[in-house]
Amino acid sequence: MALLRCAVIGVGYLGKFHAQKYAKIPECELVAVVDNRQEQADAVAGPLNCAAFTHFRALLGKVDAVSIAVPTQGHYDVCVEFLRAGVHVLVEKPMTTTLKQADELIRLAKENHCVLAVGHLERFNPAALALEPLLSDPRFIDSSRLAPFKPRATDVSVLLDLMIHDVDLILSLVDSDLESVDCSGARVLTSDIDIANARIRFANGCVANVTASRVSAKSERKMRVFQKQACHSLDFQARTLTTYRGAPDALADAELAIDRQEQSFGEADPLFAEIADFVDSIRHKRPPKVSGEAGRRALEAVQRITEATRLIS
Repeated sequence: MALLRCAVIGVGYLGKFHAQKYAKIPECELVAVVDNRQEQADAVAGPLNCAAFTHFRALLGKVDAVSIAVPTQGHYDVCVEFLRAGVHVLVEKPMTTTLKQADELIRLAKENHCVLAVGHLERFNPAALALEPLLSDPRFIDSSRLAPFKPRATDVSVLLDLMIHDVDLILSLVDSDLESVDCSGARVLTSDIDIANARIRFANGCVANVTASRVSAKSERKMRVFQKQACHSLDFQARTLTTYRGAPDALADAELAIDRQEQSFGEADPLFAEIADFVDSIRHKRPPKVSGEAGRRALEAVQRITEATRLIS
């Protein structure tokens, strides 16, 4: 098969890593990077031996697949042009700013036989991947995602910046519709919500408690998933999954009542795994792990949470 001609639009903090990953995939040819700052495009393109442009339209007709890592408000306008041209798209989360825009991208992808993938990176964390086969009917989920303040990530609220990671993962774990949401949040350092706690109830009875902050003193990304006779504790930063299982006899000796098993996954590269999945889905004509429909579902859930948020003054 011919090499897949790839490019990255928006090579700031995250986009430059996208470009580096494409350059490492044997099935891909990194054709170019695009950034509205010529010096930034040149700085990324030089070591990777590819072209540098300041406008994405220069790529039309020259590429088969693109990653789009421009600011969220620009996702839709860039995605539309590539999907209309029959180019496969991996767009960073959140996929768009409105559900109407998300629906249009999904429609265009289907109409033009394109793969549309959304960059929900935590799905490719090895701890999350190891959890999937262990789950059966989760009943309660508790997650926390805390990060120090970073001015570059303030174009959206903490709900769309950080909480959406956990919401997307939770939606992939719970096979049920959202029944209700409730949220409290506060503005701390920006004009938008910087810290929030949401409670999500699903139609099947499962409840998720989700906390996100971008004004914390430390970074933390953890989740606990409870099901009958088991609790699965994930540390996304340490890449560990610890499973606690109850003994069949609830009255067993305290030392024997709980069995603990820990898996540690060492070094991992979730972004490389995400891009490799995108490329493989194109080459083998299969859905990506995080499809446009999945990205839309996460966006819809976070929009519902946003609408339900009560600001704490």
